[in-house]
Amino acid sequence: MRLLLRCFVARVAHTPVPCRRMGATGMTPDKLVSYWQKVFHKYGIPEAKDSSRILVAHALGAKTFYGIGSRAARSPVSADQLLFVEKMAQQRLKRVPVQYIIGEWDFLDMTLEMRPPVLIPRPETEELVGLVISDCEGLRHSSETTILEVGCGSGAVSLALLRKFPQMRVIAIDKSEAAVSLTKDNAERLGLRHRIHILQHDILTDPVERLQDLGAVSALVSNPPYIFTEDMTQLEPEILRYEDHSALDGGLDGMDVMKGILRLAPLLLKAGGDVFLEGDPRHPEMVVKWLEDHPGGRLQLLQVVEDFCGRPRFIHLQSCS
Repeated sequence: MRLLLRCFVARVAHTPVPCRRMGATGMTPDKLVSYWQKVFHKYGIPEAKDSSRILVAHALGAKTFYGIGSRAARSPVSADQLLFVEKMAQQRLKRVPVQYIIGEWDFLDMTLEMRPPVLIPRPETEELVGLVISDCEGLRHSSETTILEVGCGSGAVSLALLRKFPQMRVIAIDKSEAAVSLTKDNAERLGLRHRIHILQHDILTDPVERLQDLGAVSALVSNPPYIFTEDMTQLEPEILRYEDHSALDGGLDGMDVMKGILRLAPLLLKAGGDVFLEGDPRHPEMVVKWLEDHPGGRLQLLQVVEDFCGRPRFIHLQSCS
């Protein structure tokens, strides 16, 4: 163990120190988690215990560390498994998010493929999906229901809604080619490709007619870039180094794309259609002010919903008839 740590420190410091593979004899998953947790903690890696558990579980073919089983957690790992964990741990020490390292992540009841630099879905966005589901319950069995997602990223929101509403159709758009490609792959992975139209489209620069030609939609949902530009430098290295900044930076007031959505929605929604937005806690008041300044936008605020931390996070609007 000391030799392995010495070799690791040498790699971090870029100092050429001889290093030979450590034998796996006696190294159990429990001990491996404990070891890497200490290393991660020493080098300032956030959530050191969770990171080590996720990587060890992945190396052993389990989704969670508890999924390994108590007996297996006390059984020696193989030399190949030990090496695989070390390889992944080296990436984590460079602050690569664990989602990118293991190549997948769970969102609600789905396991999605993850690839950099596509935005990793957050727990708050699971709440956004829950809000859409609860408020669109009446559309569950309608074969004429179409939802548009602006900024689909990995496809998490669109695919979760398709799984919940078996008669629904979704149009998922993103300006990023990488995001469009990943959404397509995740749709195929979940057997939902036939019910989703995925399009590379930038609502701020591309003609709205491309979307209008697809027909009116019942609801528009989006987790747009909403971080204030001045706040971007405060983000963790995992985000700043590896995730797509254009999917995070919402401009000076965090509302560049959100304003585009507010202008776009009346042109695409059916009468009485809904808009569901995730934003910064400062945005609800800003959206109310925007609506007051644009009375011809034919949108009205229905509710502002707090996230699990009690912050005003989700904005629900409706098109006026």
